[in-house]
Amino acid sequence: MDNQANRSNRPTNNNRRGMKNFGFIIMLVLLALIIYTSLNQPSKLKTIPLTEAIAQANAGKYSTISVNGNTLDITQKGQSSPSIVTYSDPNTSLKAEGFNFSKVAINFKSENSAASAWLTIGESVVPVLLIGGILFFMLRSAQGQGNQALSFGKSRARLYGNEKDKATFADIAGSEEAKQDLSEVVEFLKFPKKFSSLGARIPKGVLLVGPPGTGKTMLSRAVAGEANVPFFSISGSEFVEMFVGVGASRVRDLFAKAKKNAPCIIFIDEIDAVGRRRGSGMGGGHDEREQTLNQILVEMDGFEQGQNVIVLAATNRADVLDPALLRPGRFDRRVNIGLPDRKDREAILKVHFVKKPLAKNVDLDSLAAKSAGSSGADLANIANESAIIAARNNHREIEQSDVTEAFERVAIGPERKSKVMTELDKITTAYHEAGHALVGHVLPDSDPVHKVTIIPRGGTGGVTWFIPPEDRVYVSLVQFKDMLARGMGGRIAEEVVLGPNHITTGAGNDLQNAAEVAKDMVVNQGMGQRLRDQVFKTDDGMMLDRLVHEREYSEDTAKIIDQEVESLLTEAANRARIVIKANKDKLEALKDRLIVKETVDADEVAEILKGAHMPKAAALY
Repeated sequence: MDNQANRSNRPTNNNRRGMKNFGFIIMLVLLALIIYTSLNQPSKLKTIPLTEAIAQANAGKYSTISVNGNTLDITQKGQSSPSIVTYSDPNTSLKAEGFNFSKVAINFKSENSAASAWLTIGESVVPVLLIGGILFFMLRSAQGQGNQALSFGKSRARLYGNEKDKATFADIAGSEEAKQDLSEVVEFLKFPKKFSSLGARIPKGVLLVGPPGTGKTMLSRAVAGEANVPFFSISGSEFVEMFVGVGASRVRDLFAKAKKNAPCIIFIDEIDAVGRRRGSGMGGGHDEREQTLNQILVEMDGFEQGQNVIVLAATNRADVLDPALLRPGRFDRRVNIGLPDRKDREAILKVHFVKKPLAKNVDLDSLAAKSAGSSGADLANIANESAIIAARNNHREIEQSDVTEAFERVAIGPERKSKVMTELDKITTAYHEAGHALVGHVLPDSDPVHKVTIIPRGGTGGVTWFIPPEDRVYVSLVQFKDMLARGMGGRIAEEVVLGPNHITTGAGNDLQNAAEVAKDMVVNQGMGQRLRDQVFKTDDGMMLDRLVHEREYSEDTAKIIDQEVESLLTEAANRARIVIKANKDKLEALKDRLIVKETVDADEVAEILKGAHMPKAAALY
């Protein structure tokens, strides 16, 4: 949405563009006039004295003389146009000069002195006016560019607050704890005297931290809408330019505008673009980003006090922000906005489906249960994809099948039914996915199977989908180990059935994910065997940070970490191998059903794998 300043700039830009076009037209007209004048310029005539002209005329060498005032244009015999010109004395007649009128034809032209004068004036004045007009528009254009250069350091923040459809907390589903924290900010803006009378200081800033798509920007808009105050919105990247000092100038201009509109809110999205820890980049204190950050620090908590301006900032990388930015007095509060739970997901889905025609058989509660780990943006995308799929299927209402397909498309990618698979590839994929499903079904701490398909989706050749029955806050060691075992189930199924020399590249993504989970267990969760209860910090920030800062553990510890990861993966492969060998008949049955149907749902998987058991050897791990 554009602010008033942007709207007011549009006619000015259009006027400047029109002036430039008008100046170009004037240049074309001037060029055409010059060409016309040069083409219609009379040919140069030979000038002779009047006495010589009279003598030649009396001798009969001329055919015609055209008299125009005191100018005589002479046409010689045998020619069709004048080639000689002479000038008579205005006070003496031609007859008195001895001219014999019987020897040559005389044509007298009536002289229009007024027209001749206007023509002379036009020929001399019009080019001057045209050149002056061109210079005028060129100077105006240069002045406009000068104004743009002067406005280079101005803030590009967009001003909201005069819209009819303001966002409020009622428009946002879920995030009840975050809304409760932010409602106090609204009260500060609405009733500042209520707090100042008790000696309470209005918070300078509130930092919104959460994963992408959780509604940080929308919550900030809702705070401004609830408080009914102006709302300046800008991205952190809009401060930074290649010229040192421009970002700091824009920060000063932004806070100056905000103070004039106080009480108001400044919202800086993705503040980590300028708020990263100082000293981590190259360029030292003269780095443009660091100067911009220094100016933000001064504006938020400098010598000037008593300004009713609150800064809201959003980021999903609070760990890289400068400590001076996070201290009380600048960002006094930190509001964590996490991924929505099941109840919030259902509320968010209802908000996004409220203006869409839903069939009665659509179960949003089950969709909320299946979409654990989805952000608000993901849920909005599911609702939009549902409407698109329903329209493509010529449905008048969004049906349950449309919603299911949209959810699977968003979660694991679209089906690629056009991809041609050989019979051997199809059988290998069926064994692979059946191995995942069998191991995940048998192990007691694994998530239940939701769907198994050998139809390629996204970048995979097939998918075995596990969905937790409820939202999970913590993950135990046994759950991690079952997760690793079922991840290795596809590769082990290929090995058991087809032989160790016939394993395929289909398990590449599974092995990569398993290695990442195992390393996370050892390094970040302290779940290793030899390194139990020890956590090792790894810097996953900017590349320069990783190159400059050393690891906080020795090479010997790194070697032990690699051994721990290898041990976890070997253990997971052994458990999967034991389960698959003990239930090979169930593996074959699920493989056969996948060959026939290509996609098998949770109920049918449970029916096929009914009676599959976990050997004691697998439980010993």
